[in-house]
Order: sequence, then C-alpha cells, then structure tokens
Amino acid sequence: MFLSRFTTKSLRPSSLANRQILSLRSLFIQTEDTPNDHALKFLPSQTILPEGDTIEYTSGREAAASPLARKLFAVDGVKTVMFGGNFITVEKRPNYNWMLIKPEVFSILTESLTSGEPLFDQSELPKDTAYDEDDDDVVSMIKELIFTRIRPAIQEDGGDIEFVKYEEDSGTVWLKLMGACRSCDSSSVTLKNGIESMLKHYIEEVEEVKQIEEENEKDPLEAIKLAKEQQQQQQDLPPPPSI
Repeated sequence: MFLSRFTTKSLRPSSLANRQILSLRSLFIQTEDTPNDHALKFLPSQTILPEGDTIEYTSGREAAASPLARKLFAVDGVKTVMFGGNFITVEKRPNYNWMLIKPEVFSILTESLTSGEPLFDQSELPKDTAYDEDDDDVVSMIKELIFTRIRPAIQEDGGDIEFVKYEEDSGTVWLKLMGACRSCDSSSVTLKNGIESMLKHYIEEVEEVKQIEEENEKDPLEAIKLAKEQQQQQQDLPPPPSI
C-alpha cells in the first residue's frame, strides 16, 4: 500500500505484473491489482473525475446519484465502489470470486462509458474542501502533507484518504481510509509506518495517527468520542486480583 512508497523494499510484487487489457467498442480498460486482494483497480482510457478527486460509495443506497455505481452494485459480490480521476476501484466481498465478478464489471463499464450518459448527477461532483481559512498552522501543515504527498500515493493503489480531525491536546490525527485501502491487510502498517512516520517527522506537534473504524464512518466525530470513552473506561477498571 502507501508504505511501499517510502521504503527501499516494496511490501508487495509490482502490481503492473498482473495487469489485463480488454478492448471493447474502442474503449481500453486495464485492471491493476491493489494491496487489497479483494479490491481491483479498473483503468478505462478516459477521464472519470477531475484529477485528485474521488467519490466513494459503500452501498447501493449511497449510489443513488450515480447510474454507473448503481449498476455495479447490482453485481453479486460487489461491496464498495470508488471513482477517481482515471480509475474505478471495485471491492468485492471475501466469499466471492473475481473470475465471476470481473466479466460483469467489464461489461457494465464498457456500456456505461461508451454510451455518453453522465456518470453522476451534478450535485454529486466533489468539491475541494481540503483547505479552510479557519485552520490553524498545525492543521494546515497536516492537510498540506496529506493532500500533496500522501493522498496521491494512496490513490495510485486504488484508494483514498480523508482528513477528519486533529486533537491538539493529545497530538492525535484522525483519518479515514477509503477504497482499496479500507480493508487492506496492510492498512495498519501503512497508517503507522507510512503516514504517521511522515507526519511526525515534519510536524513535531503530531504524536499519533488513528483510523476511523468502518462501522463508525458515517459519523467520524462521534466515532472519535466513542473511542476516547472506551479508552477511559478501560483505564478506570480496577486491577485484577492477585493470585
């Protein structure tokens, strides 16, 4: 995942070795492996979104504003769909086989991308909200590193990252991983050895980086509050009796 961009030894084989190319109706679609065995990155020969933007759907209900995403969720076994500038990451459920899912995804992508129909409602197009004039210096530096150094590397692996919050009292940065990075086996290694190491190296105020858990992603700030309450409860527990 992202960690391989910062080490001299990659954690995984080159994803380029497992590319497949399909040409249908003059549209070229490549598939590229990601660090997540359950996620594939589909690269059509055309632009999907403005460079650097992503839109992720974690359910068919969320995908109401995207005709293409709705069709992809109709394929048995599709778990999440994320659109990027020049890629579409499809994550499958663990008990399904890519040999059955890939042909259907190829067919849907080819039909949708050659039809000329819009892929999203206008209201669904992402807006650049990365920077805020009310941010203090630390938050501004964190966002600068995330969106100029970290985010592009993660998007190359079919994922994305979202800044949620910085807690000044503890020096904790809360992030949300998306796409192929969401359930990747190496996400915790990436978070600590890649992202956390970089932020701590350049920003002395940063002490720790934590990830919003998937079940709490719809309300990330509430997830932070819950995690802190659980940590406090554990600290308040009486010590176990001595033997």
